Amino acid sequence: MMRSHRLFLIAMVAILATVLFRVPAKADYYGEPAELVDRATSVYKGFLADPNLEWFRNNVGSARGILIVPQMLRGGFIIGGSGGRGLLVAQDAATNKWSSPAFYSMGSVSVGFQIGADVSEIILLIMTDRGLDAMLSTDYKIGADVAIAAGPIGGSAKAQTADILAFGRSQGAYGGVSLEGAAISPLVDWNARYYGQPVQIFDILINQKWNNRQADSLRQLLPKPRRNAQPLGR
Repeated sequence: MMRSHRLFLIAMVAILATVLFRVPAKADYYGEPAELVDRATSVYKGFLADPNLEWFRNNVGSARGILIVPQMLRGGFIIGGSGGRGLLVAQDAATNKWSSPAFYSMGSVSVGFQIGADVSEIILLIMTDRGLDAMLSTDYKIGADVAIAAGPIGGSAKAQTADILAFGRSQGAYGGVSLEGAAISPLVDWNARYYGQPVQIFDILINQKWNNRQADSLRQLLPKPRRNAQPLGR
């Protein structure tokens, strides 16, 4: 009886260890910042092309920033984890010029009885200055001090009032996503590698002092906002 109990505990520890160690590895699929930029460009194209994301296409130009996470992995057994790396581009409200990308990590942990895993492509539209200011902090949890809502899906979708709108795709299906409590932090080392020296998030996104031409393909896809567009939140 004791032997069976011990073998059961060993098996449980092995399963748990496999999940905990494999989830971050998959979420960190991209070995270099340039690889993540290329994949983010592909994901952004996919969102623009999807017939169910008409609202996204029509309103992305009004966003103050766009955070693209090409691979957000969720999964677990007893302890569930999620994680991914992404990039954020910001739009200058005066010049309509989009910045080069700054790199971020996104992750959260939940506890409960859950089995399985899935991979999602996530895009957050940062609709207000308050939402963008939150992203400039060194460590931010989604939903703290700013309003987040699932992005509208479908041709008849109505406008949402929120600082951040979340859109996601998992296994080919699009829909709104819930990311309340997910932690977002700048990847200081990735930003330094991409621009060749230590850089500040504010100088990349707001002052737009830094540029990497490798990201030009992504930036060329980003629309200019309509001049008469009204902000969707404050």
